[in-house]
Amino acid sequence: MSTMVAALVFAAACGNNGGGNETGGASNAPTNAATNEASNAPTEEAAKLSGEIKVDGSSTVFPLTEAAAEEFNKLHPDVRVPVGVSGTGGGFKQFCAGEIAIADASRPIKEEEAAACKEAGIEYTELSVAFDGLSVVVSKENDFIDHLTVEELNKIFVTGSTVATWKDVRDSFPAEPIVMFSPGADSGTYDYFNEAILDKAGIRNDKAISFSEDDNALVQGVSGSKYGIGYFGFAYFEENQDKLKLVPIDGGTGPIAPSNETIKDGTYAPLSRPLYIYLNNKELERPEVKEFANFYIENIGSLAGEVGYVALPDEKYAEEAAKIQ
Repeated sequence: MSTMVAALVFAAACGNNGGGNETGGASNAPTNAATNEASNAPTEEAAKLSGEIKVDGSSTVFPLTEAAAEEFNKLHPDVRVPVGVSGTGGGFKQFCAGEIAIADASRPIKEEEAAACKEAGIEYTELSVAFDGLSVVVSKENDFIDHLTVEELNKIFVTGSTVATWKDVRDSFPAEPIVMFSPGADSGTYDYFNEAILDKAGIRNDKAISFSEDDNALVQGVSGSKYGIGYFGFAYFEENQDKLKLVPIDGGTGPIAPSNETIKDGTYAPLSRPLYIYLNNKELERPEVKEFANFYIENIGSLAGEVGYVALPDEKYAEEAAKIQ
């Protein structure tokens, strides 16, 4: 797992290369919407933009893209940007079928997905847009958990687990049945948890666990069960912290809870992760798509904090902006 954390830190520092045609070189792309109001004002030509930009994919990335789409629409009211939430895997299926212009993803594209895109003639550009801390949560009514270790999380969720009660996890916990909630298999959050916590062994699938691609359904499930536990993006915890309790995770250096600071500096390990959008390069030839992509990268740093995520360093956004050109 330490290898995975190091890889994430390196990726954040150095950037990620997309699978399609990209141009290198740094740029000084602005990253703060408030300080760049003048640069975001539409030109006469840009103001006349119209059309539809279809986006789908990760429910974790959804709040970021929705925020960007809403702000973009204020400048370009004739451009529609519908944003779906079919999960990272579901988004890539549509993306590689040429059905959407942009895929939201809470993990990098898989080899088989990249192969499907290549077979369909879809070239793409990968852009990192923010950091997230995958958050483990229990109900506010839970009065016995103050932290969990990575090993205990593995014991609870791994396929083939015989753990049935909280006492099976830690002897000091009550002998009450565990009620588990997890994103579905099409979710990048599912994939990341499976890799970071379960060493790719897979998540159990029995009567003790419920799956949903809708993070709001997971919130409702956990908050409504005193002995429930689930996981999803940090933004969904922040939005619902009045009814959820955050569980600090001990990855080997003591219990650490996700926060803007621990997510950005990587100390919330191994559950800190970058988030992405994927652009269909052919779609970028449409002026409204390119304008939206530029707007997204120029402004998402300031929007990220508003919707519960952590912005990348300014120099990273400059690198990502250069890929769009």
